Amino acid sequence: MATTVSNSVQRVRGKQTQLSADTTLTAADSGTTFFLDAIGEAITLPAVSAGVEYKFICDTTTATLDWTITAPAAVIYGSAQVAGAVIPASAESVITCVVAKFLPGDWVSLVSDGTKWFVEGSCVTTVGLTFTAP
Repeated sequence: MATTVSNSVQRVRGKQTQLSADTTLTAADSGTTFFLDAIGEAITLPAVSAGVEYKFICDTTTATLDWTITAPAAVIYGSAQVAGAVIPASAESVITCVVAKFLPGDWVSLVSDGTKWFVEGSCVTTVGLTFTAP
């Protein structure tokens, strides 16, 4: 009995978009990687919904205002590596990508299980990424 092995790989790329204005996300935006520009804006997350996920990547140092990612309730849990330290998020509602400290390559990802948003991320500069409760 012969076995056939294929080396053909299909690459699946998610949606990508540049954010440059205040944005309210929907479940239809799930799977999108958002690139953040130098002018910080407000991003509003939808209500939690199982399987919905987003990624935010800094592509230009924030120079004007913070980028904020806000959940409709205190349902953000997880952590991020910030300047080598683990910063916990527990029942938070706002993620702040701090002006002049959230640098190109820094990132935040969120995924929902239907009851919470789970966050992970990485930022090289001290206090470049913060979590706050309502």
